[in-house]
Amino acid sequence: MYRDMTRQVMVGNVPIGGTAPITIQSMTNTRTEDVAATVKQIHELTDAGCQIIRCAVPSFEAARAIPKIKSQIRIPLVADIHFDYKLAIAAMENGADKIRINPGNIGSPEKIQAVVEKAVSCHVPIRIGVNSGSLEKNLIQKYGGVTAEGLVESALDKIQLVERFGLKDIIISIKSSDVMMCIKAYELMVKATDYPLHVGITEAGPLSSGIIKSSVGLGIILHKGIGNTIRVSLTGDRVEEVRTAQKVLSALDLRKCGIEVISCPTCGRTQIDLISLASQVETLVAGYDLNLKVAVMGCVVNGPGEAREADLGIAGGRGEGLLFKKGRIIRKMPESQLLGALKDELDHWKQ
Repeated sequence: MYRDMTRQVMVGNVPIGGTAPITIQSMTNTRTEDVAATVKQIHELTDAGCQIIRCAVPSFEAARAIPKIKSQIRIPLVADIHFDYKLAIAAMENGADKIRINPGNIGSPEKIQAVVEKAVSCHVPIRIGVNSGSLEKNLIQKYGGVTAEGLVESALDKIQLVERFGLKDIIISIKSSDVMMCIKAYELMVKATDYPLHVGITEAGPLSSGIIKSSVGLGIILHKGIGNTIRVSLTGDRVEEVRTAQKVLSALDLRKCGIEVISCPTCGRTQIDLISLASQVETLVAGYDLNLKVAVMGCVVNGPGEAREADLGIAGGRGEGLLFKKGRIIRKMPESQLLGALKDELDHWKQ
């Protein structure tokens, strides 16, 4: 696995790279200067499973808010900086656990040097982010447009620049909203460097299309053994980013993320309100710290058999249903009692 052969970088108390588990990140969409709103959102994301949080730092007021935010949260904080190198320095002076910059929009080598030297003295890692939307004009001309090769060359140029000023704690991201370009870029990058990689499909879109694009792109990249930390970028509820990331990792057997719900798509044999029931079950199981597979099936004839690998499940009939464990039917009851019976089994479950 490429990810196991990368260097390891510490972000606060969270390791990224090497044999460390793949971490899940998200980014606040509050005004960082609004400490109360930002802390509230970070708590919601942390409770959902986020392990590293990134906040925009577009002003010195935002930089000065970092220590107030950090004193109230439990996960490392990354400062996202664009253009003003002084904000990057201020963010580190105020306790940011990592900064994210694109050296290409920071400015002169002297400004980049000032940022890197502060990072080295504060022992703060830098995520070098290159996006398809900000690729340099000379590389666009060289490759005849925005390409994976251009993204990688841009990232490698920036790595060499910050290395020259003494930085070794580097994390790299090379993102595009084009799924196939993103996949190719990461395939090329792992052959060119051993720095840990932050993986994601940038500007993936609203919830439905964004989840699909992110799941396809991340799924392929991660399955190739690439990627040490991930973010699902969605236009919508930030908690959905974390939930989607967890489900992608779980589907690839890269992480156990609590109870997995499987359910049938329904058909003409379905005689209970399975769609509503499956939604209620998904909400119910979120409250349990158990590594189980729970099935919600619409047919008492095939349900237990089709979900035989599930640890626990329900299968509907005509206004009634069956409760089963490991494919074995243990109880029959009215439809109205199925959710309660499932909850009772989870309450008394022994691993």
